[in-house]
Amino acid sequence: MQMAKPLLLLLYLFGGLGLFQLKLAAAQENPTSTSQVAPVVPGSETQGQESPQKDPGKAEEKEKQPSRGSIIVAPMPIVSPAIGSGVIPIAGYIFQLRPNDQLSPPSVVGAAGLITSNGSRGFALAGDLFMKENRYELKSAYFHGNINYDLYGVGFRDGNAGLKLPLSQTGQIFFIEFLRNVGWRIFIGPRFVTGNSVITLRPTDGETPPIPPDIRLETNLRAIGLEVLRDSRPNRFYPTNGMLIDFTGDFFSQGLGSKYSFQSYAFTFNKYWSFGEKQVLAYNGYLCGTGGEPPFYGNCVYGAKNELRGYTAGRYLDRYMFATQAEYRRVLLWRFGLVAFGGVGAVAPGASQFRANQFLPAGGTGVRFLLSKKEHVNLRTDFAWGKDNFTWSMGVGEAF
Repeated sequence: MQMAKPLLLLLYLFGGLGLFQLKLAAAQENPTSTSQVAPVVPGSETQGQESPQKDPGKAEEKEKQPSRGSIIVAPMPIVSPAIGSGVIPIAGYIFQLRPNDQLSPPSVVGAAGLITSNGSRGFALAGDLFMKENRYELKSAYFHGNINYDLYGVGFRDGNAGLKLPLSQTGQIFFIEFLRNVGWRIFIGPRFVTGNSVITLRPTDGETPPIPPDIRLETNLRAIGLEVLRDSRPNRFYPTNGMLIDFTGDFFSQGLGSKYSFQSYAFTFNKYWSFGEKQVLAYNGYLCGTGGEPPFYGNCVYGAKNELRGYTAGRYLDRYMFATQAEYRRVLLWRFGLVAFGGVGAVAPGASQFRANQFLPAGGTGVRFLLSKKEHVNLRTDFAWGKDNFTWSMGVGEAF
């Protein structure tokens, strides 16, 4: 799922919130619904001795019942060049909405908090429910809090200039989406986002980029949109094969009560290949476009959604963006794993204005720790290098 870009900026300034990656990754694997009974080996009983009779009531009590769901809890530390150091406590529950539904992927609900050294505070609630034998999917998220971050300006040149405008954005945002399975693993449905925020200046004594026009004004944003996706991954927590194709469009309008009228579009293509049981190669391609007259945080945000790791989310903003990357994943002993990744991308004011000398490469490596063996949910930590920056991030679930 791709959320509206204002929500994306808030959540990824929020610190790469792992809960939302968990929420959006409801696994496709069907839960085990039958118990495994060990066969009786001929000749294993003592000759001339009858096997003892088991009490049926006690046998039923001892029989293991399949688990309804899995609980994911992770008090994640955060060291972010955007919002400082701190902690993001998260909790999620992965479960089957109806135990006798063997076709729907597990549903997920969760919550998260935020406390960082630069004064950012917030909390989020989210849910992703699969219903009626995978015919319908309902997604929703709510965030409330204040995020302190720096605005570098809009465009590649402003991002490279090194000037920062310290801002504090306080508000809330609500997102909901309802999708229908129309066949061939294709889901289509409407989406709605609404929110409000107030942006204020934080103290600064140096040179800054231009101050946005809506500072100190309460801003409402409201949009209706559409999502079309096809997902053939057998397990979206840890994909080993298959692909994801996802397109979203959000239309913010003053007629809906939004201060700004603009449009945002996003297209994602992910592909996965496995090499044996312990090695996976993953590819991610991403395109973003914005039309109309958006606020600065309504533009395409480089470094958000892990595209690409190695850059401060919000340093590079513009009307258009592309990113492409690949990641090699290796399962190690016990619960650990390693990854290595690399990619390149760019932002531009127009679809035909991308320049090779303005490309933004990135690469890095990471460690994985298996939180849930049943669903193969990993806690991830990534060390990434950009053009002139280094980032360390943590999250729940794979980067893509």
